[in-house]
Amino acid sequence: MARIELSTNSVIFTQHLKKYYQVHDKEPGITGSLRSFVHRKYHAVKAVDDISFEIGAGEIVGFLGPNGAGKTTTLKILSGLLYPTAGTVRVLGFTPQERRPEYLRRMTLVMGQKQQLTWDLPALESFLVNQAIYEISDANYKKTLAELSELLDLAPLLKKQVRKLSLGERMKCELAAALLHRPQVLFLDEPTIGLDVTMQTKIRQFIAEYNRRHGATVILTSHYMADVTALCKRVIVIDHGKLMYDGSLEELSVRIAPHKLVRVELAAPMNGHNLAEYGQVIKAKGQRIELLVPRSKTSETASRILNELPVADVTIEDPPIEDVIARVFEQAALACKEAGEDDEDGDE
Repeated sequence: MARIELSTNSVIFTQHLKKYYQVHDKEPGITGSLRSFVHRKYHAVKAVDDISFEIGAGEIVGFLGPNGAGKTTTLKILSGLLYPTAGTVRVLGFTPQERRPEYLRRMTLVMGQKQQLTWDLPALESFLVNQAIYEISDANYKKTLAELSELLDLAPLLKKQVRKLSLGERMKCELAAALLHRPQVLFLDEPTIGLDVTMQTKIRQFIAEYNRRHGATVILTSHYMADVTALCKRVIVIDHGKLMYDGSLEELSVRIAPHKLVRVELAAPMNGHNLAEYGQVIKAKGQRIELLVPRSKTSETASRILNELPVADVTIEDPPIEDVIARVFEQAALACKEAGEDDEDGDE
């Protein structure tokens, strides 16, 4: 893999990053337990396997992959919670695993499935604890809390016990607690998980506005593609710990899904037209039709449809980004399978 040189604009830099675990394999039953006392068997799990990337100041980057791809492990390494097995990691000029106070005051990690607020106390009490931990002056604390309260509509929530908050309300308070010290780098791991559509939208709007106001650099993981498409122009895709793609979301769509989705609503039933002449038929029900058409032929095909069919309405759009990402993973799985078959052939 080519060496990446650290640029002056780089906020997050990783090169040949690896994180391997030795996992104990135990056979079931009492016999298996006894054998594990005498001779333990282990296998290596490559949670992060030689990935390199660089993120500039103020970028919001989507960090995508299926469950178990290594996303959370990578974020934990970048935030200093885990030591890498190998490779170089620099964030804001610091080595995260050293966990220097100067670094911890300038970054934050928010995990949608973990909480930092004290369950039986009002959120405001946890905010005061964070003020003390980060040594935030009273003036800055009041100013930041007022700003976050405005952006997240926190006023009705601050004096309620955390356990009495809804999931969406608690997530807003979690974000506020994590941002009281105004970090320059945000590692957001599934910040909208489990939230309803309305609350997801509010959280996305907040992240975008925080980025706009403070120029923060953001890495966002999410299984909700609406989060990614709303916030991220660039995405990094990993699978089985390996880097599969790093570039613009739009380019990924063009590269992996070289088709446009054409939706047609007819004003009247068709009379003997063969829809396959226009493209790959995805759906044809009643007077509604969906076709996949090569991007290079979209204009030509749309013109033919308008001239040859009784069209009431027609729309042209990119395939859903979920389908694009799924295709990336399918190709990765196929490549791994083919590599495994080649290895078996070589062994024979």
